[in-house]
Amino acid sequence: MPSIEIDGKQLQVRDGIKIIEAADEAGIYIPRFCYHRKLTVAANCRMCLVEVEKAPKPLPACATTVSDGMKVSTRSSAAREAQKSTMEFLLINHPLDCPICDQGGECPLQDQALGYGKDVSRFTERKRAVVSPDMGPLIATEMTRCIHCTRCVRFGNEIAGVMELGMLGRGDRSSIHSFLDEPVNSELSGNIIDLCPVGALTSKPYRFTARVWELSSSDGISPHDCVGSNLTIQSVRGQVKRVLPVVNETINDCWLSDRDRYSYVGNNSGQRLLKPMIRVEDQWREVSWQVALDFTVTGIRGLIERYGAEQLGALAAPGSTAEEFYLLQKLLRALGSGNIDHRLRQVDFSADEIAPLRPGMELGIEEIATAQSLLLVGANPRKDQPIIGLNIRRAGLAGARIAAINSMHWQHHFALETESVVVPDQLCAQLASVLLALDSKCGAGVEALAARAPASNEGKQIAAMLRGDGAVIVVGSQAHMHPYFSILAALAQKIAEAIDGRLAFLPEANSAAAWLAGCVPHRGHVDAETAQEGLNTSAMLDAGLKGYILLGVEPELDCTQSMLAAKAMEQADFVVTLSSFHTAASDYADVQLPIATFIETAGTYINAAGNVQSMLGAVPPPAEARPAWKVLRVLANNLQLTGFEYQSSNDVLDEMVFPSDLGSVRYATTEIAPDPSREAASTDTLQRIVDVPLYRIDPLVRRATPLQQTRDNPGPMVRVNMQQAEQLGLTDQQQVLCRVDGLTIPLMLAVDERVPEGCVWIPLGYHETAALNGSCRVRLGRK
Repeated sequence: MPSIEIDGKQLQVRDGIKIIEAADEAGIYIPRFCYHRKLTVAANCRMCLVEVEKAPKPLPACATTVSDGMKVSTRSSAAREAQKSTMEFLLINHPLDCPICDQGGECPLQDQALGYGKDVSRFTERKRAVVSPDMGPLIATEMTRCIHCTRCVRFGNEIAGVMELGMLGRGDRSSIHSFLDEPVNSELSGNIIDLCPVGALTSKPYRFTARVWELSSSDGISPHDCVGSNLTIQSVRGQVKRVLPVVNETINDCWLSDRDRYSYVGNNSGQRLLKPMIRVEDQWREVSWQVALDFTVTGIRGLIERYGAEQLGALAAPGSTAEEFYLLQKLLRALGSGNIDHRLRQVDFSADEIAPLRPGMELGIEEIATAQSLLLVGANPRKDQPIIGLNIRRAGLAGARIAAINSMHWQHHFALETESVVVPDQLCAQLASVLLALDSKCGAGVEALAARAPASNEGKQIAAMLRGDGAVIVVGSQAHMHPYFSILAALAQKIAEAIDGRLAFLPEANSAAAWLAGCVPHRGHVDAETAQEGLNTSAMLDAGLKGYILLGVEPELDCTQSMLAAKAMEQADFVVTLSSFHTAASDYADVQLPIATFIETAGTYINAAGNVQSMLGAVPPPAEARPAWKVLRVLANNLQLTGFEYQSSNDVLDEMVFPSDLGSVRYATTEIAPDPSREAASTDTLQRIVDVPLYRIDPLVRRATPLQQTRDNPGPMVRVNMQQAEQLGLTDQQQVLCRVDGLTIPLMLAVDERVPEGCVWIPLGYHETAALNGSCRVRLGRK
């Protein structure tokens, strides 16, 4: 370890680091603009110039490597003069608009101008002005303020994996532009706002709504995927103004996806449900909480008396808190029903009895970046779990070999060594071919499945890539929605066993907490010895129960079997919905109870890596909305159920008793059944690819208007490849008719070369496509 001296302080530092890193570790401040610890060194702002003994001129601390015996001065007259001259140069063209700049009050340029700037400018010429390009609905630009640090450019190229920004021109004609002046479309684009050291790039939804010194901050956890990114939620007088990342090296590092950053806009939506409502003579009436609760109690008791408790079911949104999951299942089981589930998009439940305590990963989120090889199965992590996608990209940049077996050519931001794109019906077969190449004695069931795989060497290529140390099998969202998920899970586990690799199941949102809390029909919470068993989501919808309790769920948008869900709700005698928003429930519900969003309630989240994280509500719920755990507790009290005397969400959490070791994520057995029987596919139908777009994942995100205006909200369109369109006599941007099970639905057609032959991509999460069940076969025709 080299020994160096900085400002007279003797230091032992790591070999090969830069002066600025050594100074930071020693708590010695060096000013900087272009340097960032997660980006490569550009050394173009020159603000970090320091004096190094025997060097003929000041050197940039961010680009100068330490050496044994080096003596550095950050505060000598030469260093200070260099830093002040740099600041004077940076301010030559910078506009004096701090009073109207959103960066004001937290601007590194402001702070350093105070310490290193002069009180008089010697520059008398006219300042330059730069046209500000439109970068889309998320990022506001004021490029005259830009100091050309290129942090935004390097972030896109090095971290996000999308080179959307670049520097044009030279000298004082230099400016940052997006490619062809197109909007920035990365799912991580908001991070360039945090990186920008001036007010050139700011948040468009936040713009001109508050000043930084007015903001109150509260830590939070994102509920939109299984990562649980750490947030700072900032508000003014009870209204959320913006969300920023909290640095957590083991989870989201210092980054945040746009979905986590901007979903708060939905919190302030005009669609918020503000008062309890009941249906009286087919008319909705706003009533007091007591009237609504009495109405709910009467309806639930009457339903149980007429049909029995087994005719009551409950569905919970996977983004609910652990406390809400626990209380919902406890309430339902106390009433005598075990029909409780949160797996709204899963359709195969055949492996429930051998399932682990909770779904998740056998490694930490940050450990993905150190994997030597990865196989993605039914996974699009870049869009479904952007932070996990970042770590997979880091692994690829470090030399990891990555392969994928999917039903679409997803646009990954990392290089794939082998990509196998097959129709959904062949996903199991292709994965079985990989296992067969690894283990020729894997059983007749695997051999039968592998025989259905496309005639190619992709299975053998993937198997050869996985051999060796450090392999990770990633089972993604599309695999979880597959009709034969249990077979995919078993195959993935057998592959992991064959190569001594690790498994990474990526479930929806807070699913791990839901399993541990007992919000599944076949077991109670993790500490319970027995529990009333019941029906899973598909079975409940198939059975057409007489009553449902919906916790934060829009069935027609949140369920893969959306048509079945909508029919089940319409045919039920009594439906209670606990929702933060006015939804389509007004067509079928009998009671609507307003609840808080995740921003407004205390709760606990458990991510896929098993990290247990709790948060407090950042702002109070609006009007008469209440935290869902309180509503469930009071409802249980009014139903005269015992064991619901909680004073706080902590009381609920204490009763749940999560074990310190959350256990293995592997299934108890991995027997592969013979090749599953299928109906013969009709030659004139296309198989639907089931997928939920990034910004249609839950009710809050769907109401975040800026996110809905981005390219990652593709809209309710039918997508096929060009060859398929020509075979059907269809053209791009033509309205077509989708025929499924006697229904005919008009939708626009888009030609998309990512869709394989024999398939049609119709995304979930839209009202226009809610009449289509997932995994169906579709006929397309001219309108």
